[in-house]
Amino acid sequence: MEALRAPPRAPPPPPLRRCTLPRSPRGGADRLVFSREPRLAPLARCCCSREGEGNARSKPHREGSNSIRLSRLNVQANNDQETYLADEQQKGVDIWELFSEAQRNILYLNKQRLLAMEELKKLQDQNESLLQDIEVLETGRQGISIVIAEQSRFCELLLRIDTMAISGMVGMTEASDLRNKVIGNRYMVHSVFSDIHHKQDTELLSELRLFLRKPVEKPLHVVHICSEMDPIASCGSLATYVTGLSSTLQRKGNLVEVILPKYAGINEDGIHCLRKAEADYESYFGGRWHKNRIWTGISSGVSLTLIEPVQLSYFDRDMLRGYPDDFERFSYFSRASLDYIVKSGKQPDILHVHNWETAIVGPLFWDIFAHQGLGNTRILLTCQDLNSQCLAGPNKLELCGLDPHKLNRADRLQDNSKTNLVNVLKGGIVYSNKVLLMSSTLPRDVAIQGLGHGLEATLTTHNFLSREKVLIASHGFDGELWDPSKDIYLPQRYSANDIEGKSFCRKALKRRLGFQSGSSIVVGCISNGDSNTDGLREAVRVALHGGAQVIFMENNGPVMNSTVQALKEELKGDRVMFIEKYDEALEHLIFAGSNIFLCSSFYDPSLQIAMRAIKYGSAPVQINFRSNGSRQTECHDIPSTALSQYIISTYGDMSLSQALDNIKNSPSQWDWRIKDGMSKVLSWDAECYDLHWEAYSVIRKL
Repeated sequence: MEALRAPPRAPPPPPLRRCTLPRSPRGGADRLVFSREPRLAPLARCCCSREGEGNARSKPHREGSNSIRLSRLNVQANNDQETYLADEQQKGVDIWELFSEAQRNILYLNKQRLLAMEELKKLQDQNESLLQDIEVLETGRQGISIVIAEQSRFCELLLRIDTMAISGMVGMTEASDLRNKVIGNRYMVHSVFSDIHHKQDTELLSELRLFLRKPVEKPLHVVHICSEMDPIASCGSLATYVTGLSSTLQRKGNLVEVILPKYAGINEDGIHCLRKAEADYESYFGGRWHKNRIWTGISSGVSLTLIEPVQLSYFDRDMLRGYPDDFERFSYFSRASLDYIVKSGKQPDILHVHNWETAIVGPLFWDIFAHQGLGNTRILLTCQDLNSQCLAGPNKLELCGLDPHKLNRADRLQDNSKTNLVNVLKGGIVYSNKVLLMSSTLPRDVAIQGLGHGLEATLTTHNFLSREKVLIASHGFDGELWDPSKDIYLPQRYSANDIEGKSFCRKALKRRLGFQSGSSIVVGCISNGDSNTDGLREAVRVALHGGAQVIFMENNGPVMNSTVQALKEELKGDRVMFIEKYDEALEHLIFAGSNIFLCSSFYDPSLQIAMRAIKYGSAPVQINFRSNGSRQTECHDIPSTALSQYIISTYGDMSLSQALDNIKNSPSQWDWRIKDGMSKVLSWDAECYDLHWEAYSVIRKL
């Protein structure tokens, strides 16, 4: 029966006991550790019970023996308990030390992370600084290259004259005359003689003899008084005009200066060596003299002066113009510019003023300043747009020192329609020695009669009385900046003689914009806000129907204009891309990567988009479709300039659908047309410069 009896149950596990550990040396809260404590009493009872049962069936044990055994058990249990508690306590201390060490490691890693972030920021700043330095060095290198090229050509020309004299091709007297002519007109050598290194002596001698007999006029000193200049302050075509013409005049050896208001939002990044002059000067306005600060610098290689009124906040505003007191603002600036010229001792040959903003310089000059040491100076006025004229009350003329009673006459400043007001632009026309109407397409008679905007009688009268006082001048564009053969923004440069780089630029453009490689034709559009939505929508429809990909980008301001924004909401797809922020480098790549370029019209005054497109091997196409898809032709007389005649005769009758068909069906003929356009000289150095130089030369002799 004993064998069948169930074995005694194992004692239950000791209960959990709270054990308080010493406080952390780092000041942390006390930690609680739970341990198991042996339950000794049940164990003793269990042993006694089994002994009792044994006495009934076996020999009895001595009482002393049981006491000793129980005592030993108690001692061992106590020792086990103490050992267990010590082990558990040590484990708690070890866990706390591990936790503290983990915290220290985390803090160390966070500190290292912050240090790494600071180091990364420093590296990024250094990288940005290095890129800026590289850009400056590249610009300087290009400038140095031009200077070196000019000096090399001058020196080589003199050395070639020496060899001609030694070989007997020219006598000593002729050699001396040629040498003196070259030295005396050194500034013209670079523009007159080209590629002399590869010319034979006979060919070069022929050019030198023509140069010797040609009368060469002395360099001009021209001062522009204007409201805009690119890239410093720009809100219209005047800005690019002033920069392009000034840079070209300067490159050809003339002294050119530009005077601008110092607007609050002026682009100082476009000015090199900008500094504030240590001395102020005063100018008259509103019955008293006002102090002005002078800032000087260089932009596009041209000397620049910025005038900042000290006491009046006329130019401390967000916009360049468009305020109710614009007459006061720009008449103040015009008077201050003339005071500055006189007080600085300048005696320029030409004061070149622009639009109504500085047209009042003409009356001010002849009534007040011509007798202050400027007797040999003459006035040239250019008008980008005859629509803006600025009408004001006659008494306002007193603000800048003019006599209203003398000037408020029909043959002077009185407006032709509103005779109770004076017309500032009319005053500029009357008091200038020459007037240039800027248009690349319209003949003079059409510009005067069709676009005179109320000034037809004034323009016609002065043109008759002053022997063609009114001239038409065409625009050019910056041939240094817009030339695919030396464009720093292109991944691969190209020219009419080596056009392979254009296809590379097209692929680079597609990759950058994420276009699929299915279509091979790209249609670009740099929108300036003057294109109608219907015309653009129709152009996109035709382009997509012809399998092309279309790109839009805004060229004025950081965001798209309302016209392109409206189109973006309507036109969606993987073959239409809208660039939401202007990017100068991307603009150059769009011109280079496009096969066709959309233009608002071929009859806008400047033709900037069309000229850039042609230079970069893209066909300019007008955005003027009727609802039936046919091109709407504008009717004008024969264009005034050779440039506009070429553009209109080559592309004027070409619709977008025809251009797409020609690219696909007549690739060889299309390539010839593109290369022919790229070879044209479209910059200010061509026809545009000649027209302006003629106007300057004529009025200097008056």
